[in-house]
Amino acid sequence: MLASGMLLVAVLAFLSVMVLMSVWRQRKVLAKMPPGPTPLPFIGNFLDLDPEKLYNSLLKVREGYGPVFTVHLGPSRRIVMLWGYNAVKEALVDQAEEFAGRGEQGIFDWLFKGYGVVFSTGERAKQLRRFSIATLRDFGFGKRGIEERIQEEASFLIQALRDTHGACIDPTFYMSRTVSNVISSIVFGDRFEYEDTEFLSLLGMIMGSFQFSATSSGQLFEMFYSVMKHLPGPQQQAYKEVQGLKNFVAKKVQHNQRTLDPNCPRDFIDSFLIRMQREGKNPHTEFNMRNLLETTLNLFFAGTETVSTTMRYGFLLLMKNPDVAAKMHEEIDQVIGRNQQPKYEDHLKMPYTEAVIHEIQRFIDVLPLGLARSTTKDVKFRGFLIPKGTEVFPVLGSVLKDPQFFPDPDSFNPQHFLDDKGQFKKSDAFMPFSVGKRNCFGENLAKTELFIFFTTIMQNFLFKSPTEPHDIDISPQYVGFATIPRRYTMSFLPR
Repeated sequence: MLASGMLLVAVLAFLSVMVLMSVWRQRKVLAKMPPGPTPLPFIGNFLDLDPEKLYNSLLKVREGYGPVFTVHLGPSRRIVMLWGYNAVKEALVDQAEEFAGRGEQGIFDWLFKGYGVVFSTGERAKQLRRFSIATLRDFGFGKRGIEERIQEEASFLIQALRDTHGACIDPTFYMSRTVSNVISSIVFGDRFEYEDTEFLSLLGMIMGSFQFSATSSGQLFEMFYSVMKHLPGPQQQAYKEVQGLKNFVAKKVQHNQRTLDPNCPRDFIDSFLIRMQREGKNPHTEFNMRNLLETTLNLFFAGTETVSTTMRYGFLLLMKNPDVAAKMHEEIDQVIGRNQQPKYEDHLKMPYTEAVIHEIQRFIDVLPLGLARSTTKDVKFRGFLIPKGTEVFPVLGSVLKDPQFFPDPDSFNPQHFLDDKGQFKKSDAFMPFSVGKRNCFGENLAKTELFIFFTTIMQNFLFKSPTEPHDIDISPQYVGFATIPRRYTMSFLPR
């Protein structure tokens, strides 16, 4: 009895020492990390961060701790925040490899679990990214072929807008259908008809899950998703919507499997299936069904929502600033005219239009926090030690609104991208697509879409809001992981 009691005391003493050593080591690590507010047990820095105004909350923390600081989301997520151009550039460009991992991202991590080209890390991410870029290039990405697809889709959009006969409409799905059809033609091998009910349902799912990521509920889920994913709430609907998208992709893959001709790939799915066949005997291959489903969904989702949201928000800004729209109309008429279809190369002769499109992207800041990164090894950064596997948020909104590059950054002003002679002026701080090894590889596609869609619409239409310009509210409806504009209506009036 005495021996067993002594053994119990010894075990408890040993465990106590181990716990104390663990706490000591943890405190030693934290002492070398960037500073930040003291986290509380279980809730981290929840009391310092307002889920409804997360960006503004982080701005206040930045004011107290500097451009590189640490916050704790919930009970276990320790995140280093990078604020402003200098900090983001030093990490993602100057130390690109060290910050090339992918961090967690709430609703998307819940579904994708580290698979797919966007939300994977390490060797899996490298292989899928190389393959995706090469395959999309084969299907015209960055070439004349994709521009022709965009021009064709623009003509369908123009006809759909003419069919409204100047009535007041919500432009949301007009824009998303058009943008989505471009990436759909590459990923699935064909476009959808605008009235296709399944297509409209898919777009609703994309919009719903993307919007959830911007709401206060979405921010709360981001902080406590390890617990909240088991509870009822709007996060379950968002999960259901992303799962619905995944089910649609799975049906497309099954169809391609039945009709596959290895000698004649029709789309991205075919190319991935062919690669899977080639690597079938490799037990360590990343070309498997899980990565096919998730990568296809990544491309479909990302290729639809960010550009269509930018367009939707852009027209709201142009109605708020009719003088800007008038100058764009004038430049379009002078350079392209009324009868010639816009081409992407026209942007080289249209500095004002190019400046406006850049300013729209800068001002609206679609992904203010950027996609979460993680460190691939222990990193020395600005005198701090950031341990391997630490999540890092490059706050893109802080770069796009960095006052050292953009005077009066909270104002919509195309002059941010024009020099004294009225010529287009590039800015190193223009990072809506991020930078470094994990930047958005669809950047060139997005730029081409935005230019051709904006100029084609404005070449053919004047637009009018039922609200007077000074009464138009251009503040976002939600700002979280994403920025979502308010719903509105407008009329497209033929020129």
